[in-house]
This record gives sequence, structure tokens and C-alpha cells, in this order.
Amino acid sequence: MCGVFFSLHGYDIEENTSSQELVYSLCANLRKANAERGPDRQSSIVRRISDPQDLKRPVRTAEFYGSELRLRGEAAIQQPHELNGNILCWNGEIFGGLEVGPQENDGVKLLEALAAAKEADEIIGIFGRLEGPYGFVYYHAALNQIFFARDPLGRRSLLVHRPTAELPALLISSVSSGTHPNLNFEEVSTDCIHCLDIPTFDRSYAVTSNFVEACESSTSQLPRCPQDLELPYAAPAKVNPAIPSAEFPQVQTLGQIPDYLQGPVDEFLAVLDKATWLRVRDIPRTGTEGSARVSVLFSGGIDSTVVAYLAHKHVPLDEPIDLFNVGFENPRKMKLQQAGNIGALPRRQQKQKKQALGNGPPPAEPSYRVPDRVTGLQELEELRRLCPGRTWNFVEVNVPYEETQNARERVEDLMLPSRTVMDLSLALALYFAARGKGQIRSAPAADPVPYISPARVVLSGLGSDELLGGYGRHRTAYGYGGWPAVIEELQLEIDRIPTRNLGRDDRIISSHGKETRHPFLSLDVVSFVAGLPVHYKMDPRLETGTGDKMLLRLLTQKLGLVEASCRKKRAMQFGSHSARMDGEKKGDAALAE
Repeated sequence: MCGVFFSLHGYDIEENTSSQELVYSLCANLRKANAERGPDRQSSIVRRISDPQDLKRPVRTAEFYGSELRLRGEAAIQQPHELNGNILCWNGEIFGGLEVGPQENDGVKLLEALAAAKEADEIIGIFGRLEGPYGFVYYHAALNQIFFARDPLGRRSLLVHRPTAELPALLISSVSSGTHPNLNFEEVSTDCIHCLDIPTFDRSYAVTSNFVEACESSTSQLPRCPQDLELPYAAPAKVNPAIPSAEFPQVQTLGQIPDYLQGPVDEFLAVLDKATWLRVRDIPRTGTEGSARVSVLFSGGIDSTVVAYLAHKHVPLDEPIDLFNVGFENPRKMKLQQAGNIGALPRRQQKQKKQALGNGPPPAEPSYRVPDRVTGLQELEELRRLCPGRTWNFVEVNVPYEETQNARERVEDLMLPSRTVMDLSLALALYFAARGKGQIRSAPAADPVPYISPARVVLSGLGSDELLGGYGRHRTAYGYGGWPAVIEELQLEIDRIPTRNLGRDDRIISSHGKETRHPFLSLDVVSFVAGLPVHYKMDPRLETGTGDKMLLRLLTQKLGLVEASCRKKRAMQFGSHSARMDGEKKGDAALAE
């Protein structure tokens, strides 16, 4: 995990204007924000290039900045990476498509391959053969072009501010540094590789002296998969469009895998297991011997439990795995629980009763026994039974209301450009969970002791609902349109992954100097699941907890995780009580300025 930042503007250090001061101030803040993502080393490379019509007059300054979180090898590598005038700011992990040894740095290896490319299509081809999350900015000296992009699923954050009259600078950054009226960051789109051609920029600027116009005319979008290339990782796979026959049988019980699903369950386990192995192997140790290197965002649900179990298979038995389980003091929830619902009042009367309670103080001692805490502790016991000899550090992350409020401004800055009520609810849960600061117990009845996790890798079970039909809308689609509507909805799920939450989540979690890894969102896993007939993955004719994500539930039972296999979907913000702390606003409502 790293932070990357690139700026291109038309100011020289000898100039002194208010606009220049703004650009320099924003650049300083963005370097600081990106340094938090990579606390081990930070560095910059600055290039000042003169006007081709007047070599004595500097017209643009380019800065390449990189920070490094060491997750490979024995020593932190300084970036930006530079080779023969080529410069790479790299925030990513290579899990396939380029051979990287345990003690090698993937950014260094990638730059060697990129520097050998002679044409833009060769650069596109290199990224189209890489499996792994990434965001990058790359300057190719021979082509005199700057390339920037995110991986096809958008698993890493990369933001861009395109020049405007109010802020005439091109800014590309892993994270924002907060709001500013002239700063207009947006997520870099994942459906292409973006390219800025410096010679075109120079010609336009020499004629117009207009920085904004020069950037617009010199920036292009290159297709991720040129027609004459076969690139396995240029785009997510398409969903199998085959419609099931009306005669195919229903699964009778999760405890018995039908013959026609034996092979798919085994293959799914193999590809998911490999994806997990790739994401937990060769992590360098930064803490003391025997301390955790791997952690899991753990609710006790089926997704996080399977990820934890598969990680257990590949992490040495003599080191613990940290399970982050977060619960919030939510005054609104506590008032509701305090009042109860005596007599099972209708919803309107419940609302009237809550309003009558006013804004009185919640109970003196908040309870952090939120739904995810309950299921997390239940699943902890199942993992302990199935994994003898493993130490599971169940990290109880308890967040008082006051601490939530104190962190809110920072979390909102990290979220940007995401700005809805739901974004905040999820971001708060991720921010405190991934920090890994809480308490652990040596036994269920033991007193808790303070604990801060040293693990830099955070595994997430995100992605299974999108791939395997885990949302209520998939059942709804079947109700109004049958299997064709379900297939269409599953394709929309894959198409929407790059534009939904991954960039936001990356910005939040990485602010703690940690890296999120998503086994379910390996492009190999996506390809396998997308290629299966729809009725191998889910069956909306069956009840919730069986038919949704049916293939994963069968796999989970096969692993022996019986309790986890039956758990129903519950969103993190509701399971942790991070949602709607201060009112009843809808999730898609914009946050107040």
C-alpha cells in the first residue's frame, strides 16, 4: 500500500500570485495526506520544463510523489520509482501476470517492464495482464507521455482534479485532503487508461498560454483492451447469460451438495482459497515475533468467516490472526432499546413514542453488544472448534458516541468525493474497525485487556453479495422478471463495482497505514463465478439464508462452518450501529455542508 500524488501546473517557484499560493498549499496538504498511507518512506521527484518558444521562461512544473507502506521484502523501497528517466508512482499489489519474488518490490519490477515498452499499446498490454488492485501515475520518457489509471474493479483509490480557471492545475492523488471550493476531485474512471501527451500540451500552451485548454486538448482515454490483444485482466468477466431449464431441481438442504454442484463447489473453493493464499503470503513482519500480520474485518457473517477460515490455512499456526469487530454507542438506538416496544405498537405509534421521549440522556453505561458483536462472538467459538492451535484475537472495538463525533470531520475528509449519509455510516464503521484499537480477552469470561493490532493487512469479505446474488434486489428481480432479470441484475452488479464503495473504503482504511485485500474480488474469482450458470450460484425460490449465495453456503457447510452457512445478510452500518446516530435521514441524502 502506498500513497501517490502527481501535480502539473504552470507556476515556477519564482512567481508569487494568490493562485500559485493556493496550488502550493493544496499540494503540501495532499503530500501530507498521502504520507499517512505510506508511513515508511516518502519522496518526490520534481521536473520543471521550459516553454519551447522561450527556453528561459518556465511554464510548467510536474511533481511525482510517493509514500511507501512496506508489504514486500525486508526493506522499504523509496518511491517514486525511477529508471532511465521513466517515473512510476505505484499504489498496488501484483498477484498475477508478472513474476515478483518474495524479497522483490513489485513497483520496481513493474517499472522495468514498463520502461522496456516502446508504444502505448505495449503499456496497455502490461496492465491488461496484471491481476491485483492498483492505482498509478507513470511517465514514459521516450514517448513523453503521462499515463494514469486504476485497476478494472477500482479496488484502489485514485482521484483527479482537472484544471479549471479557479484552480489551473492537474492534480492526481490517492486521497483528498479535505474540502476546498476550488478543488473538484472525482474518482478516476476504470474503463480506460488515461494519457497526457506532453508534446501536444506544449504546442497548445505555446499558442494559447491557457493551461486549462492545453490539458484538455492533450489528454485522451485509451481503451484497456485494443482489438488485436488478448488481455485476461483488462476487464471483469461477463455473467453467463444461459437461462436454467424449468426442470432443474432445488437444493433440499445445505448439508448435502447435489451431484451437479459437487464440481462447482470444489472449483469455487480452490479458486477462492488461492486468492486468499496470494493475499496473506510473504507479508513482512513489522511487529515482534509471534505478533499478528493478518487481520479480518469480522462480523461473524458468512463472508468474513470464510475469509478468516481460509486465511487460517495459510498463516503460520504460531502467530495469531486478528478479528476486528466494531460496535458503536448510538444514542438513538439506546433510547429505542430503553423505551422498548411494549404491546408491539404499530410503527407510527412507535415513532410518536420516540418523539415523546425527547432528547433525554441515554443510559449511563452504553452496551456494545450490537448485532455484529453477538454473531462475531458466536462465530469465534465455531472457528476455535475447527482450528485448534490457532490464536484468534477477537478485537472488541468499542466506540463511544463522543469519539465518533470527534472523528467525524476527519472521516468526512477521507471519504471525499463521497458525501452521503450512508457513506458516512459505512466509513465510520470501517475507520474505527480497521484502526484495530480495542480490547481482547484470553477467554470468554476473562477481563478484557487493551490491544492495538500490529497487522498491516486487513482482509475483507466484500464482493460475494454482488457475485452470488446476496441482496434482496436479486430476489425481487426474480419475482418480476424471472431468471433473465436476475442475470441482468448480476451483470449490473459487476458493472457497478468500480463506481461504488471500493475507492472510498480504500481511502478510509489506508489512513491508518493499512492495506485492504479482497479475496472475493480477485479477477480470477470474479471470472469463475461469473462464468457459472446462474442457478449454480443462487436460487431465489428458496428461503433467505439458503437460496441467496447458495454456492457459498454449500461451500461453507463443506468446510464445517455450519452456523456461518445459514447467516442472513446484514449491512455493516446496521450490524455495528454506526447508522443514523443523529436522525432518520435516508442513506442517499447528501451530508450538510
